[in-house]
Amino acid sequence: MVNLLLVSLRYGETAPAVAAAEYRDICEAAGLTQEQTTHLIIDSTKVQLPDLKQFDGVIVGGSSLNITNDEWSDWQHHIHQQLASLVEAELPVFLICFGASWLAHHVGGTVGHTHAETSGKTIVRLTPEAAQDALARHLPQEFTSLTGHTEAVESLPVDSDDVTVLADGPTCPVQLLRVGDSTWASQFHAEMDAVAMKNRMDFFYDYGYFSPEDYLDIVNSLPEIDTTWSNELITIFVRYCATNAVAH
Repeated sequence: MVNLLLVSLRYGETAPAVAAAEYRDICEAAGLTQEQTTHLIIDSTKVQLPDLKQFDGVIVGGSSLNITNDEWSDWQHHIHQQLASLVEAELPVFLICFGASWLAHHVGGTVGHTHAETSGKTIVRLTPEAAQDALARHLPQEFTSLTGHTEAVESLPVDSDDVTVLADGPTCPVQLLRVGDSTWASQFHAEMDAVAMKNRMDFFYDYGYFSPEDYLDIVNSLPEIDTTWSNELITIFVRYCATNAVAH
């Protein structure tokens, strides 16, 4: 049985509720049970990652943090340190949304506001490199997903063999990337369906992910957006973790 660590990067009064919704969304997208998962909420500088040797892989949810903030709080510095230790560990890691910005920054790339996307539908298109990737090779050439972010990857190191862009899109040039052999990050919310997106919009109504005037139009459009393959990506990652664990 696969054993995964699910990490929520949440802070403040809404942290428990947002983390619980995030945990539920990831488990539903991947078909995971409570027996297969451990949920860790890093909501303060006192919370450390557990011994990673007991897990077959790690999924890290999104966050309201931004790389582009003028100043980083002690909590954000702590989050960056914890994520760096995940990348350095010898196990598969999948990061969602904020994780793409952090990962790009971590490897020497740049993050900005040029390719921000409002909450709702986005289009994901695989790059040629995806055909050789352990996860992306199982996906169709183009699929739709749900998204919402105020910052995004603007550039990645061009002289690094460790960084691979696996998917881009018409509104965001880095939708899925891999660093090394076993760390992935999606800019889109691979764990979300229409219900999950509506719930997350309610949590972050005034955060800038969408215009409040557009709230009803966005919510009404969500059921028509096909998230089958973006959700499948989480399932593919879980299968990869299980297979990788058996092989090692």
